[in-house]
Amino acid sequence: MKSIEQAQAANVQDTCAECGSYVDIGTVVEEGDTLLSLTFQGESAVADAEALKQLAEGRFADVKAELCNDEQAVTLALTFSCSAEKMIFQLENGLA
Repeated sequence: MKSIEQAQAANVQDTCAECGSYVDIGTVVEEGDTLLSLTFQGESAVADAEALKQLAEGRFADVKAELCNDEQAVTLALTFSCSAEKMIFQLENGLA
């Protein structure tokens, strides 16, 4: 640990007692946060929403998807089986 501290830049102050960083995972992944709602507009809205729906269903077996199409927009509601799946899907598809 001492060698790590010595190799740090002078303006870095590491107050962590352990090697690495500590974050309470509960602050990152909120239990019960399983609904991802996305709104699409424009000529390709239906196709874009359907493509993302297919990606979710192909990646996660238990995801539930619902498309709602009105005159102004298409809304895709994806309900994942757990919060981590939602986060993974968002990160993999640049939605976070």
